[in-house]
Amino acid sequence: MRIDILTIFPKVFSPVLNESIIKRAQKKGLVKINLHNLRDYSTDKHRKVDDRPFGGGPGMVMRTEPIFRAVEAIRRRTKDEGRRTKVILLSPQGKRLTQEIAKRLSKSKHLVLICGHYEGVDERVRCRLVDEEISIGDYVLTGGELAAMVLVDAITRLIPGVLGDRDSLKEESFIAGLLEYPHYTRPANFRGLKVPDVLLSGDHKQIALWRKKQSIKITKIKRPELLKGGRYE
Repeated sequence: MRIDILTIFPKVFSPVLNESIIKRAQKKGLVKINLHNLRDYSTDKHRKVDDRPFGGGPGMVMRTEPIFRAVEAIRRRTKDEGRRTKVILLSPQGKRLTQEIAKRLSKSKHLVLICGHYEGVDERVRCRLVDEEISIGDYVLTGGELAAMVLVDAITRLIPGVLGDRDSLKEESFIAGLLEYPHYTRPANFRGLKVPDVLLSGDHKQIALWRKKQSIKITKIKRPELLKGGRYE
């Protein structure tokens, strides 16, 4: 998979893209992540990427030219004549990111992520260039960079071969529509707080049953909306 990220703050990505699972995925050649400074695509002599909104109002709006030029340059570079590249705008107006969306996007060959800023992007970018808008929650961030990092992390770990243990994906939260069961490790007794006996029993059938019951219980308490209309109600 190839992921191109358009941003005016490329340096903020380094701590995330160069550590842990994402770093290993890039080293294995399972994902290639490219950062593009939108200022490099500006036609303005001062490399401006924003301007005042028509009609007045507070703040600034990201201009069309740098974003269009960046996406078009990437498509030329990747010979994307068939427009197979999916362009995603990180925006509070987008669909809320879910595990299902992450799973679907992880099967893509090429994603271009646009990090909005200021009061947002010119509407013509949204209407003519963007295939999908994604939000990571109902709150406002300074820009789309943090949202892009979350999306890249959620997608990358689902690419086959990225995680060493396939089973770790199967048992994570939201995979079966439930939150994950509690985890314990050594010591078995910490200051009188004991690990449930069933986890020490070696009975894998009973352990699996306990974990499923715990997942349902936790989901009912913490995220009951996940169970509506489901088989666990």
